[in-house]
Amino acid sequence: MSLAVREARLRRHRRVRGKVRGTAERPRLVVFRSNRGIEAQLVDDASAKTVAAASWLHLKAFKGNKAQQAAEVGKLLAANAKQAGVKAVVFDRGGYLYHGRVKALAEAAREGGLQF
Repeated sequence: MSLAVREARLRRHRRVRGKVRGTAERPRLVVFRSNRGIEAQLVDDASAKTVAAASWLHLKAFKGNKAQQAAEVGKLLAANAKQAGVKAVVFDRGGYLYHGRVKALAEAAREGGLQF
């Protein structure tokens, strides 16, 4: 990834983080996307704790493309959030554009029962 692309994403991320805040009732759903996979976690910014998390590394023997991989991570995150007693979240796309893998993860999390 070129330096300009990385800096642009970080600039977008700082702009989003200035507006989005996670609480105990509505934690922040943070997305991190790499070339190999995708990760997501629910963060309570008030106490600086991770409530629930899911990663492409937690998937067992996954076959499919990266968008399908992201959807599986979204479903896994929704299941982990349900175990932690979380129903509503605020979405932090992490400076990534809302399409492709980020969108697939978000829609799968919504189908899994998270509200945002």
